[in-house]
Amino acid sequence: MFDSLTELLEKIYLGEDATIEFKTEMPHRDNMADEIAAFANTQGGMILIGVDDNKEIIGIEPQKLDNVEKTVVEICNDWIEPTVPIFTEKLRLDDKNILRIEVERSLFIHKTSNGYFTRKETCNKEMSTQQLARLFQTRSQPRKTHFDTLSVPNTYRRTLREPLYKRFITENTAEDMIEDLLLKRTLLVQEGQKIRASVAGVLMCHNTPDDYLYNSFIQAVYYLSTEMDANYQLDAKDFKGPLDQQIIDAFKFVQKYNAVAARKAIGRIDYPEYSMRAVFEAIVNAVVHRDYSKTVSKIRLFMFDDRLELYSPGALANTVTVDNLRYSQATRNELLARLLSEIRLDDDMERQVKRKHFLERRGEGVGIILNESETLSGKMPVYEVFDEELRLTIFAAKPPK
Repeated sequence: MFDSLTELLEKIYLGEDATIEFKTEMPHRDNMADEIAAFANTQGGMILIGVDDNKEIIGIEPQKLDNVEKTVVEICNDWIEPTVPIFTEKLRLDDKNILRIEVERSLFIHKTSNGYFTRKETCNKEMSTQQLARLFQTRSQPRKTHFDTLSVPNTYRRTLREPLYKRFITENTAEDMIEDLLLKRTLLVQEGQKIRASVAGVLMCHNTPDDYLYNSFIQAVYYLSTEMDANYQLDAKDFKGPLDQQIIDAFKFVQKYNAVAARKAIGRIDYPEYSMRAVFEAIVNAVVHRDYSKTVSKIRLFMFDDRLELYSPGALANTVTVDNLRYSQATRNELLARLLSEIRLDDDMERQVKRKHFLERRGEGVGIILNESETLSGKMPVYEVFDEELRLTIFAAKPPK
């Protein structure tokens, strides 16, 4: 926010306003959470611990500085929902220690135990129902700009990892042209004077997207039971890599526990519980069509003795319903869909799922899931919506008698 300590000192001299807050010492966790959430819900800002309301630099005792910084980070992770990413810096001003906390305007709406707050002049104000509704409207899915093209706070060009973003730009591109190409592909986004990574850029070109976009991973659990029971949980994994790797990892998880019966006639005949082609389509659809603005849940994949359940956050997009899902082609995340359609599968995966890329964009996915699964098990998979979360249930095929 400030390029030099001189600029910061000048700002302190001018006093508090809508973008800067002074704290003599570390306040109660509840109050600090409200301050940080208010800045994130408004236009961002800075908190200086070690400066009093009279603009005097009081400082923080050296032995307390590390603990104050640690506490602030814990508040952001545990006292605010969803988590607020911040930047902290220890500074020396007038031979005294202060802690600078920089909070950027968030993609999301943040809540503390005291409610939803916004920053107005030098105070935090709890939002009225009308204000909160307007904020949800501007920062949630129903808008002209797709969520996957928005910039992610606290990201930069270097947030995108070179081996990952080079999959989406022309080979042998000159170094001075790379940034322009990443902007054209919307993997980077110009935000005022700054360049940020887009939501799709983080999801596809960062090793752990969950570092920036909370709950943007796949959780997979296998139960030796027909119910969720920790006593019968055999395996559980969280897949947190770029989205294409998450798809592969989740696919291999199901493949590992996809029981295959066999019968020897004039040759071996296999009878798997699940069509891996259908499973692949289901995982890809969950990743492409989930609502990444909803951070309260992740994509969840549960395997039971008699079925597989796949949960994806977000209600169905646009005019799509459970009844017309097979015939609809509405895409919530157009940029993500385009990027996944450009990544080639390896030969082994290509043989198993009978396609060359992660996404073919022909609108066949749901049909493949329904048809291949019903052919195996004799039961049609079921799509259901619960509290703006889509659940797909695929029934396990029983081995032949």
